[in-house]
Amino acid sequence: MQELTHSDSAFINFRDHVFNESGGHGYRWIDIKRFRLPVEAPGDLDVIAALIAHVQFRDDYAGGGVEPDGTRHGPYWTQNVTVDAYRAITRDDAARTLQSWAGQHGPLPSSLEDALAREVHSTVRAATSCYELSNLGPEAFHDWGGVHIDFHEFVVIDRQELSLTLIVAADD
Repeated sequence: MQELTHSDSAFINFRDHVFNESGGHGYRWIDIKRFRLPVEAPGDLDVIAALIAHVQFRDDYAGGGVEPDGTRHGPYWTQNVTVDAYRAITRDDAARTLQSWAGQHGPLPSSLEDALAREVHSTVRAATSCYELSNLGPEAFHDWGGVHIDFHEFVVIDRQELSLTLIVAADD
């Protein structure tokens, strides 16, 4: 398969939005990485394998950023994240998980709701397929992999737009 092309990224930091007294940002954020699929892209699992092999996948999501020779992905050693670790889910289930996670501490500011609608929910709604990274458990953690309380990862594929979006929602 031809390599995926990283097109752009977005970062939604909940701390950038003013919460009322009943809710809080909880040090949460969503990292979004968008890729272009080749015109003749193979099946979903092959596309996910290409994502795992991409340099942009080597991100610890804890301030270190993308490391070209990195061995960490989120809380896990990269070697533990395989195609088999992803399970197909519906768009509705992905949206429900993200909405529940985002609203776990109370109502969201309208500015944050707008950012989520624009950057996350519209992407999930347009998907032709969605995959969620399974919880690989602490045995797959890297040396400081337990820093996130919540870590949700979705691969959203849109065959109409020839795009793949990696959505990571977590806290620090």
